[in-house]
Amino acid sequence: MKTILPRTSLKSLLLAALSLLFIFQSQSCNNTARGAAIGAAAGGLIGILIADGDDNAKGVLIGATIGGMAGSIIGSYMDKHAKQLKKDLGKDAKVERVGESILVTFDSGVLFDVDSYALKSKTRATLDDMTETIKKYDDTELVVMGHTDNTGSHDHNQNLSEDRARSVSSYLRQKGVVSSRLTNKGFGETKPVSNNTSASGRQLNRRVEIAIVASRELQDQARKGKEPQVNR
Repeated sequence: MKTILPRTSLKSLLLAALSLLFIFQSQSCNNTARGAAIGAAAGGLIGILIADGDDNAKGVLIGATIGGMAGSIIGSYMDKHAKQLKKDLGKDAKVERVGESILVTFDSGVLFDVDSYALKSKTRATLDDMTETIKKYDDTELVVMGHTDNTGSHDHNQNLSEDRARSVSSYLRQKGVVSSRLTNKGFGETKPVSNNTSASGRQLNRRVEIAIVASRELQDQARKGKEPQVNR
């Protein structure tokens, strides 16, 4: 009989495997093996972020850290990146350093009108500033995630969240962010960060998150003790 692991167990196993890959890359092994480990680790974290399940992005990012010298180098790079993003976005978004990554959270009302996935014209200038910073800090990958509250049908919420994530991702791409750095996913109402029984809770759940994580190239540089450069 086939055994089905609970979602929380699956997440734990994936994070454990990711940690082993980070450890593996720091050991004495040949360049081919190290490269494979780094690539799998970078892809693995994005895979966990976009996986269906109950865990939110912040919890995933907290659980997936490299640590040691490599983690310190990545953390320093992300500190500078987050500081500039906070200047760019001001009160339009919440910018958090989480683990060795960054989590940017927009209230969907800042970006979109009700039940729409067309970006508001008044917020495009803010996104333009953010995009210029993202292009300067190009040793990262971005996961754009759309979320809704639980009002309306499940299918409608799922489609709206996907369209909104796609809209933000497409705009970043149009403004020059390399497409290979971008992944987008809509989760509908399935990953709330607050309860849906109050207006304030529903507002928190209506959001677009952008997780900014270390690319495999950044991990490779950090493992070798090299400080990454910021493009000017």
